[in-house]
Amino acid sequence: MTEYLPDGRSFELSQELLIGAIDIHVHSGPHIFSSPRRVDPFQAAIQARDAGMRAVVFMDVFEMSNGTAWLVNRAVPDFQTYGGIILNTVYGGMNPRAVKTALHYGDGAKYVSFGAHSTYYQAAREGRSVDGKFMPLSELYPKFKEEELARCIRIPLEEEPGPELDEILSLIAENPDVYMITGHVSEDEAVRLVGLAGDYGIKRVVVSSAVTKIAGMDKLRHMAREGAFIEYTLAAFTHTTSIPKTHYYVEKEYASIDEGMNEGPGGGVKHVAEQIQELGVKHCIIATDFGVYTLPEPVEGLREFIACLLDLGISSDDIGRLVKENPEKLLGLS
Repeated sequence: MTEYLPDGRSFELSQELLIGAIDIHVHSGPHIFSSPRRVDPFQAAIQARDAGMRAVVFMDVFEMSNGTAWLVNRAVPDFQTYGGIILNTVYGGMNPRAVKTALHYGDGAKYVSFGAHSTYYQAAREGRSVDGKFMPLSELYPKFKEEELARCIRIPLEEEPGPELDEILSLIAENPDVYMITGHVSEDEAVRLVGLAGDYGIKRVVVSSAVTKIAGMDKLRHMAREGAFIEYTLAAFTHTTSIPKTHYYVEKEYASIDEGMNEGPGGGVKHVAEQIQELGVKHCIIATDFGVYTLPEPVEGLREFIACLLDLGISSDDIGRLVKENPEKLLGLS
């Protein structure tokens, strides 16, 4: 790490570095009642456009967000938004039909993600404290185990992909403008997915920030060498990490209000800067994962991320790579 504060840091510089930037991870509304949003998709696009940004990518755990992008792109001039599909249990988990449909819906899916809340790795860990002891939802509610865990995505670590995973990977490979996101899988599952992407000829891959946060540097270096972009989102490393910002389940009893409450921000942005410098900026992308009402608006979140990295010795040129050039390559815009 740089042992001195770099010259030229200023609020104005952090604003200037937003010009041409792309946030690949924005969760605007709508959402379920228990998880309020800070902005709707039109507001998110207008704010990003007015800040001089080039594009945003919408993420939605319930819907094909390329449908949202289709609407926004017709209502907000002089700006571009993108969307895709996250294979959560609302789509039945590992569902090739959902992927095939998403590729032809609205503006067409730009990404396919292997689940957020609905990976077995994450859902098996969701729960809350009962009499001072943390209890997974799958132990508290047999119905959760049947309705959710049974549909959650698991990536085979050694055996060959099953027919559903095989078809989904083939669909992504047949559409080279579409990129693959690992989703909130385990670090070993992420390594396996990156390897499978290479086997199937998938050229564009993002390692989700949820994986980045838990993975060791050896695995991150391996996935970067394999050609994947390592994603860092401010939401994963900011001060509200331990607050239950997001709820996926409409059932009130499934609220995982204690899950991760003692986790903390995992080293904070300093940890991000250190890993980016070790991995190399050509392998990394920064984004916000903002949209919830407990956090700033996504544009301000990206500016804050940029400002923090400037203070931690990441140069303006390198920040340009992280928020402009690498996302352009991912989206096929460069």
